[in-house]
Amino acid sequence: MKAGIGIFLWKLSVALYLIANGILGVQKAAAGDFMIIFSRMFRGDAIGTFTVIAGVIALIAGIAILLEMFDVQVSFLSTLILIIAIIWIVYVVIEIIVWLKEGFSLLSLQRLAVHLMVLASLMIASRKFG
Repeated sequence: MKAGIGIFLWKLSVALYLIANGILGVQKAAAGDFMIIFSRMFRGDAIGTFTVIAGVIALIAGIAILLEMFDVQVSFLSTLILIIAIIWIVYVVIEIIVWLKEGFSLLSLQRLAVHLMVLASLMIASRKFG
């Protein structure tokens, strides 16, 4: 491991975040970020379908990040992270639109900041944008 402890902890936190949300997505858990995101984007059966697909992608990406932390190269990691980052970009745009329609609140600002941090972390984790 060549990176400092801060980079190690950051990569570990991104990997664990993706793994946890991946498992919650596969379980279609209401508290999982993918269920929340897709319930804002879609209605009906599409929510569960997209949640499971995104959950599987996130789970694989989280495991791939963990593997790369220990010098096991995973060629498709950037593609997986890019897919998740696109989902997050769409979600952030939807949140901004809702925020503009419903009005400003500190809670919505906090949620927006958290999702922007997730998006930034995903992009940094990707070799294409990081």
